[in-house]
Amino acid sequence: MSVPSPAEEPANPRANHHLRYLRSSLHLGSVFGDGWFALKAEAFARFFGTPVFLVTQTLVVGLWIAVNVSGLVQFDLYPFILLNLAFSLQAAYAAPLILLAQTRQADRDKALAQADAQHREALAQAAAERAQQSAQHMQTLLSLLEQNTRLTELTHELSERIEALTQDIHKGVAGNAQVSQDAT
Repeated sequence: MSVPSPAEEPANPRANHHLRYLRSSLHLGSVFGDGWFALKAEAFARFFGTPVFLVTQTLVVGLWIAVNVSGLVQFDLYPFILLNLAFSLQAAYAAPLILLAQTRQADRDKALAQADAQHREALAQAAAERAQQSAQHMQTLLSLLEQNTRLTELTHELSERIEALTQDIHKGVAGNAQVSQDAT
């Protein structure tokens, strides 16, 4: 996995945003390097575990034994010493290559685990910040709701006082009109 260094980052900073947690491991080199040999050895070791390799090896061994037992060619007679030597040679190279691939994979897994831990920490911090902001917003909303309730109560009280004053004025005006009518 190739993670761009800050100097190699694209113009769009979100293009490799998901790789930002791997940057802390960029200075670490692979145990076996990233040279041609290490990459080819790892690819070869990975090939050992594929169905293509297993089927091909089985066909080659079956053909080897069939050709030598049938007598068509007799370059490796029973007990197939040359075939055993080939298997020994294969095992002598396969084991170190597989160990090399496992070590390189362990290095990648460790870097990914560290990046994952940093990502989880960043998520937890963001969640805590959101919770704090939510609590502040809730406090502001409660304060605004209390102010609204007080204003509604004040408006209701003022409306009642206006209604009482209006009735008093109406009684006064109606009483004066009654007095003026009686006087005439």
